[in-house]
Amino acid sequence: MTAVPTLIFDCDGVLADTEQDGHLRAFNETFAFYDLPARWSVVDYAEKVRIGGGKERLKSLLTPEFVVDAGLPRDIAGQTEIVAAWHRKKTEIYTSLVADGVMPPRPGIARIVHAASTAGWNLACASTSAEASVRAVLSHAVGADLAAQFSVFAGDVVPAKKPAPDIYLLAINELGVDADDVIVIEDSNNGLRAAVGAGLRTVVTVSTFTVDEDFSDASLVVSSLGDPSPGETTRVLNDPLRIGPGALVSLIDLSRILAAPRFKHETHVHYNRKVAS
Repeated sequence: MTAVPTLIFDCDGVLADTEQDGHLRAFNETFAFYDLPARWSVVDYAEKVRIGGGKERLKSLLTPEFVVDAGLPRDIAGQTEIVAAWHRKKTEIYTSLVADGVMPPRPGIARIVHAASTAGWNLACASTSAEASVRAVLSHAVGADLAAQFSVFAGDVVPAKKPAPDIYLLAINELGVDADDVIVIEDSNNGLRAAVGAGLRTVVTVSTFTVDEDFSDASLVVSSLGDPSPGETTRVLNDPLRIGPGALVSLIDLSRILAAPRFKHETHVHYNRKVAS
């Protein structure tokens, strides 16, 4: 293992607040394109975001009643094929929305990525979203040059999605780094459980749909990473390690988290099952 500090970002809700103006809109436009009897409200989608993965959210539509009403195949193979087609269309719509600048990057993302790159940290992104969607958001959030420095683990690279730890276990294995040298930036309880389950320290930047979730296992919980004035500054929501970030979370703050003894919630968890690559 190489002792190089590593920063792994989730995508949706972390790099940009993508869910309501991006994914929800893309899902509903996909439903309209295929003339499906479904439209998700913001309230509906607040429940759907608890399901890891876009295909998995689409599969939640497939109740017996919906299958009949929409005239869909009743066999598993046929349903799998049609969900894959819906998801391809949804990804196409979503990446177009990203390109149109509908979803601005979250505060502090470009700043902290630039600082980490300059300091020689590894950079990665681990997300249940489709890889094309992740790369589009990443490039929009940090620029093409910094985005090119990222290793991306996304979509169906592992069979069990968050809150299973598989994608983070795959990431640290492929990056060749030790869990003690990694900090994850997440925004949801599902993501936090996945990261902590892989033995990784985690900073949570709450987002629109996750602000009320349980983040008691996080090393630090903040409103955002923050940017210098006149940008949005950081509000600390939970700081169990007493890192004490100021108006913004800095690379020094992240280094202090890595150097701090693990607090009671943080444990290394060993998994015997093989993680697909």
